[in-house]
Amino acid sequence: MNLYLRYFDRETLVSTVDEAIDFLKSIDEIEMTPELEADIRDYAASDVFYPKRYKIHPRVYFIIIKTEAATMQDFKEKKAVHEMPPAKSASPALARLNEICEGWYEGSLNFKRVLLVPGTGKFQYRDTLFVARVKASSGMECYERIIEHLRDRVDERSQFPSAKGKNFSFRFLGYAK
Repeated sequence: MNLYLRYFDRETLVSTVDEAIDFLKSIDEIEMTPELEADIRDYAASDVFYPKRYKIHPRVYFIIIKTEAATMQDFKEKKAVHEMPPAKSASPALARLNEICEGWYEGSLNFKRVLLVPGTGKFQYRDTLFVARVKASSGMECYERIIEHLRDRVDERSQFPSAKGKNFSFRFLGYAK
């Protein structure tokens, strides 16, 4: 595993932590403290593959990136990018959202509704629960029909949650006749 370091236009690709520390010591603006050195060694030894940035002054940083690139050109061309493990498949709830099943659904939507406050003439957001039974072919279509219905009936500044979020739920009631 190699380390790529960059501070403004100065950069290097090194194969050991000692070489990385020597590079950083050669830069006058970077004060190499025992804590900084220990943190760099810990980062290099860890299983973390995300880039790490270190603050030198306000809005001034240097970065370290772990790479399997053997040369600077390989690194620049991203030939040795560390592959992250594949993401887990969609959750069962998300898979159910797009599952096609014609029939009646009960959808429950908790959204931010804009309402006029009597007496003050000002508006405020209020959490509002809306439940409806709709004929649809999937949970997603149920969500879309509820949103379509509400858009014409509430203030346009109202905020609707995502179908994938926790503020929308649905259940299949039965097949349509």
